[in-house]
Amino acid sequence: MRCVIPMLTALFLSCAKLTATNTPSVQPTAANVSYGDQERHRLDIYAPPGAKNLPVFFWIHGGGWQVGDKSDVHLKPQWFTGKGIVFVSTNYRLLPNVDMVTIFRDVAKSLGWVQRHIVQHGGDPTRILVGGHSAGAQLAALICVDDRYLKAEGVSFAVLKGCIPVDGDTYDVPAMIETAETRLRVHGFPMPTQGHRVKFGNDPKLHRDYSVVTHVAKGKSIPPFLILYVADHPDVAMQARRLEAKLKECSITTKAFGARETNHNKLNANLGAIDDPATKELADFVTACLKK
Repeated sequence: MRCVIPMLTALFLSCAKLTATNTPSVQPTAANVSYGDQERHRLDIYAPPGAKNLPVFFWIHGGGWQVGDKSDVHLKPQWFTGKGIVFVSTNYRLLPNVDMVTIFRDVAKSLGWVQRHIVQHGGDPTRILVGGHSAGAQLAALICVDDRYLKAEGVSFAVLKGCIPVDGDTYDVPAMIETAETRLRVHGFPMPTQGHRVKFGNDPKLHRDYSVVTHVAKGKSIPPFLILYVADHPDVAMQARRLEAKLKECSITTKAFGARETNHNKLNANLGAIDDPATKELADFVTACLKK
């Protein structure tokens, strides 16, 4: 029994640390703000004290386009507000309740609301950075490259100062589908019931249209990119490098940074942590973007 108590204590402390990591260290200055007429059309705003005309970071949560919440922000609100940046985290509707294009439009609608109203919360509507994790990485990258969605909300790419997708695996949807399905097929496993083909629909034309790389082109005022990814994961690494190459091909300022000794969730959760290498890259990128 004496041996069990220390083990239980260690387990409790470990769980406590995990909970603390998943909980934002600061509270929103404006919570559950409505940007539309649907239940999931809500966002949270974290503004530094006395905020006025500060740059804005717009964050899109992950969750495979099926789950997730705007509260999944970890250390980011404290880190960004500590640097004099208004941090906004948004919800959006999810699969299977809506289709993929509706999700794209929800995110653009949220950013449109921010661009029109953030001045009331101390933000500068002409200096917006966009980021997201996992599925949110694909959404962030897409709305910063495919200008149809923001144009529909009256938002110009000119206000976007940078994009930071974190560990996305679908910047090139056809490549991800082929990679995942080939891996299963050659090893004799069945096709996934909740794979990318199911989520994105079984239409190759739509797969291309939903791919960030399809829409990268010169002359669109696409903002600079910092693509963060887990270095030793082959799928996200190849997707990051694919997007990096396409952006550079079009002379768009881009850096892909592969984080080591981490994983999909830790890379996201540790953004804002002291001595975290990806956070150092993020800090340098944000500083450079906001100097322009």
